Amino acid sequence: MSDDDLSDTILTVALSNIAQCNAGTSPENRLPSAMFAKVVDKLALAICITDTDAKILYANSAFTRLTGYSHAEVMGKDAAILSHNSTPVRVYDQMWTQLKQQQSWTGLLVNRSKKDAVYLAELTVAPLVNDAGVTTHYLGMHRDVTEIHQLEQQVLNQKVLIESMVDAAPTFIALLDENGRIILSNQAYKALAEDMRGREPAAELLRSLQEILGESFAPEQRRSFADQEVSFEPGGAESTRWFACSGTWFRERDVRADAFFKPIRQTYLLLIANEITTLKHQQEAVQMNAMRALLAEQERVRSMREALEGAIFQLQAPMNLIAAAYDMMERRSGVRGDNLALRHALQQALDASRQALDKLQNSMPEIPPEAVVPVNINHLMREVLSLCTQRMLAGGVVVEWQPTSVLPAVPGREGRLRGMFKQLLDNALDAMEHHRSEQRELRITTRLQG
Repeated sequence: MSDDDLSDTILTVALSNIAQCNAGTSPENRLPSAMFAKVVDKLALAICITDTDAKILYANSAFTRLTGYSHAEVMGKDAAILSHNSTPVRVYDQMWTQLKQQQSWTGLLVNRSKKDAVYLAELTVAPLVNDAGVTTHYLGMHRDVTEIHQLEQQVLNQKVLIESMVDAAPTFIALLDENGRIILSNQAYKALAEDMRGREPAAELLRSLQEILGESFAPEQRRSFADQEVSFEPGGAESTRWFACSGTWFRERDVRADAFFKPIRQTYLLLIANEITTLKHQQEAVQMNAMRALLAEQERVRSMREALEGAIFQLQAPMNLIAAAYDMMERRSGVRGDNLALRHALQQALDASRQALDKLQNSMPEIPPEAVVPVNINHLMREVLSLCTQRMLAGGVVVEWQPTSVLPAVPGREGRLRGMFKQLLDNALDAMEHHRSEQRELRITTRLQG
């Protein structure tokens, strides 16, 4: 009998334990044991059968291809010829413990081929038990999972590296699905969420971005954006926080099994926000100085206009009296020419007064026209409060500032609105100082209605 015939015989005997399903079928439907042997030999999975001492009695073609050993080289040899010293002893101990309890074992081993090529094997060993309940053979099935393991480790290493880099980044990073749910976020983002007292930072930022970007932020557009400045009002004593937001939309293929033949792509938004509050404060300090100078100039112009308008009003009264006297004398004198010298003097005075009045009106400074632009009321009120900070501190005024976190911009003339709010605030402070009230509190609230 040849070695192949001997192997087939051993395999047939061993597989008789597996082919118990034949017992319940009619003779004409039973599969011959020889056919089992051929099927096993054609399998792409490396299969071997050993005795209870781990001596190899059978190996299929996939086994010889994977290990590099021929049938003749492995027959009767201990399966340990495939073992590599990098596999811990405890792994083998665990395997044999389960096998002696007639339990299957599945695990990973580091194996070595005939050419000393080391590979990672996913091994399943099952005990073959006869009718008497005695283990007669062991069925081993293994495959090379080295490449899969390498890919898994590379993906895991990249995941850990990316997560470490993302967590270490000082910027706020969040990954959102198309419904706005947070899929992934870094530590900086989580810290921001705590600062916002339970409000979701991404939702607040996206609401402001939608207001700024308009239609380009619509779901059907999915346009990326960069360095969009967004402000957030925490309320209370905290100052406005500013963020420069960038976002990139991308699509990822669904990894679920039911999407294999019908690819489904999920849409995600990678949102990155850099806090620029400090930079904004520096810019606002420069702007505030310029604004103070501008408001001082506007106040000077307003005072000058009021003074000139008062002077014009004061001149108009005597000028009207002179004009009335001249008209009365003109009617009474008629053609006789009485009081001609007086009337001439009155006419000269009236002409001089009119010239002076015209000069005053022409010298009145004009208020430059201002274009209508989108105005952030919260930002405007914050500027006005900053302008009056020194006066409020000196007067012991407590300000309760309760802005709505996000307000849509309204069209208006920013300079005039700022001047109006400044005047209202000055009036309130003047009233407090005039009445000398002990409780000096100023409540300012912005809210969205309609």
